Amino acid sequence: MKVIIDEDKCVGAGQCVLAADQVFDQREDDGIVVLLDALPPEEQHSAVEDAAARCPALAIEVLK
Repeated sequence: MKVIIDEDKCVGAGQCVLAADQVFDQREDDGIVVLLDALPPEEQHSAVEDAAARCPALAIEVLK
Protein backbone atom coordinates (compact mmCIF):
# COMPACT_ATOMS: atom_id res chain seq x y z
CA MET A 1 0.00 0.00 0.00
CA LYS A 2 1.12 3.53 -0.81
CA VAL A 3 -0.60 6.63 0.55
CA ILE A 4 -0.70 9.93 -1.32
CA ILE A 5 -2.21 13.12 0.03
CA ASP A 6 -3.27 16.27 -1.74
CA GLU A 7 -2.69 19.16 0.68
CA ASP A 8 -4.54 21.51 -1.66
CA LYS A 9 -7.76 19.50 -1.22
CA CYS A 10 -7.43 19.02 2.56
CA VAL A 11 -9.95 21.00 4.62
CA GLY A 12 -8.39 20.12 7.99
CA ALA A 13 -11.32 18.07 9.26
CA GLY A 14 -8.98 15.72 11.13
CA GLN A 15 -10.95 12.55 10.37
CA CYS A 16 -7.79 10.89 9.03
CA VAL A 17 -5.96 11.48 12.32
CA LEU A 18 -8.85 10.01 14.27
CA ALA A 19 -8.82 6.91 12.06
CA ALA A 20 -5.06 6.36 11.69
CA ASP A 21 -2.95 8.54 13.97
CA GLN A 22 0.23 6.60 13.21
CA VAL A 23 -0.03 7.50 9.53
CA PHE A 24 -1.58 10.99 9.58
CA ASP A 25 -1.14 14.13 11.62
CA GLN A 26 -2.18 17.75 11.19
CA ARG A 27 -0.10 20.93 11.00
CA GLU A 28 -0.66 23.01 14.10
CA ASP A 29 -1.03 26.32 12.30
CA ASP A 30 -3.76 25.43 9.80
CA GLY A 31 -4.84 21.82 10.44
CA ILE A 32 -3.75 20.58 7.02
CA VAL A 33 -2.89 16.89 6.91
CA VAL A 34 0.70 15.72 7.37
CA LEU A 35 1.59 12.28 6.05
CA LEU A 36 3.75 10.47 8.61
CA ASP A 37 4.13 7.18 6.73
CA ALA A 38 3.53 6.88 2.97
CA LEU A 39 4.15 3.12 3.12
CA PRO A 40 2.31 2.00 6.25
CA PRO A 41 2.74 -1.54 7.58
CA GLU A 42 0.03 -4.08 6.82
CA GLU A 43 -1.54 -3.81 10.26
CA GLN A 44 -2.35 -0.15 9.47
CA HIS A 45 -3.98 -0.78 6.07
CA SER A 46 -7.53 -1.08 7.35
CA ALA A 47 -7.22 2.13 9.38
CA VAL A 48 -5.73 3.98 6.38
CA GLU A 49 -8.55 2.83 4.11
CA ASP A 50 -11.02 4.00 6.76
CA ALA A 51 -9.26 7.37 6.92
CA ALA A 52 -9.47 7.77 3.14
CA ALA A 53 -13.17 6.91 3.20
CA ARG A 54 -13.84 9.42 5.99
CA CYS A 55 -12.00 12.32 4.35
CA PRO A 56 -14.69 14.84 3.35
CA ALA A 57 -12.39 16.43 0.73
CA LEU A 58 -11.15 13.16 -0.83
CA ALA A 59 -7.59 14.35 -0.19
CA ILE A 60 -6.24 10.86 0.53
CA GLU A 61 -5.42 8.42 -2.26
CA VAL A 62 -4.58 4.81 -1.44
CA LEU A 63 -2.67 2.77 -4.02
CA LYS A 64 -2.48 -1.00 -3.61
